[in-house]
Amino acid sequence: MAGTPGTAILLVTANVGTLFDDMENLQKSWLTEFYRSVHTHKPHFLVLHCQEVGGKNYEASMSHVDKLVKELLSSDAMKDFNRARVYLDENYKSSEHFTALGNLYFLHESLKNIHQFDFKAKKYRKVTGKEIYSDTLESTAMLEKEKFPQELFPESKSSRKGFIRTRWCISDCAFDLVNIHLFHDASNLTAWDSSPSVYSGLRQKALSYVLNSITDHRYERVPYFIFGDFNFRLDLKSVVETLCAKAKMQTIRATDTDAVDELIFRETENDRKVVLRLEKKLFYYFNLEVFRHNSGVALLEFDKELSVFKDRLYELDISFPPSYPYSEDSSQGQQYMNTRCPAWCDRIIMSHSAKDLLLKSENDEKLVIYDNIGPDICMGDHKPVFLSFRLAAGAGKPNANVHKCCVVQ
Repeated sequence: MAGTPGTAILLVTANVGTLFDDMENLQKSWLTEFYRSVHTHKPHFLVLHCQEVGGKNYEASMSHVDKLVKELLSSDAMKDFNRARVYLDENYKSSEHFTALGNLYFLHESLKNIHQFDFKAKKYRKVTGKEIYSDTLESTAMLEKEKFPQELFPESKSSRKGFIRTRWCISDCAFDLVNIHLFHDASNLTAWDSSPSVYSGLRQKALSYVLNSITDHRYERVPYFIFGDFNFRLDLKSVVETLCAKAKMQTIRATDTDAVDELIFRETENDRKVVLRLEKKLFYYFNLEVFRHNSGVALLEFDKELSVFKDRLYELDISFPPSYPYSEDSSQGQQYMNTRCPAWCDRIIMSHSAKDLLLKSENDEKLVIYDNIGPDICMGDHKPVFLSFRLAAGAGKPNANVHKCCVVQ
């Protein structure tokens, strides 16, 4: 993309929860693939949104998080990024605020006219040096962080789910970047029970909450990119009906409660071969390769959760396989685990106004790329997903007098 006008931007979302279970092998290969993407796309502005920072055993892993951040800041692969802002929610002792989110921003030495918004002073500030914030992000003026209210959580059981918002301005073009982590499917059986699932409804409420928060009247409305682990799942009832169209279902119930423990789908012929076994945390389909064939695009018809927001949100066409749940075995980079139905959980979504910021190609050069990182390498249970684009020259100029990006401190 040498010689192409406009600021090169690379947005990456990565659920890094399993990165801290195998520091020796997994983290090394993860970083190698991440650096490869940076080298390939050569961004001026690099953004990494992480979820589940510190992993499941975050109390013991927070020191590993700090090591990972230091590696990113000092790596030879990142030497041309002379400014950085790192915001890590590491305050796990504060259960009412803890989200385990991490927002990392790297600014290339050639990028001059960029400023970050101060939400308390309501003005843009110049970005200099490299700074890390990790104690109490609630008091940091350069972002907005919120854990979802208790009533939005499934069965009101609190977990590390929420969002962090920052605002940036490049050459008078202002936009918000929002890191998000929505609720997962706690049980495959519950997800299968209705269409759409109860979990889908909870995610819809939480995403609506975020959209209303970032577009209220406290600040000027600007284009926004929301990227993180949305935990969007395929409509499981419809998927099972399609994959097991010629199978007969057997229900196994618990002897003491009569609750459904397992569903077994068998072919009516062919020695009654088991096609699918479904339990709370088991999705054992006889041919998971169907989710990778042609990047799984045939299954996108069951990816319905974003359609509710089509008037407010836009996503580029997906041409990569479901991003979750991959095997955590470092030798199995393409293999899915038999725990959940594979789905596109990790996404980069934008407002319709943000779509206009993406520079359109005037020739055959592909200027906008939406894909995953490390397709053949073990990256943990989630494959990171990225969006590479160029900021259209003059984007946001009509509002330059409103943004006042030049008014900085």
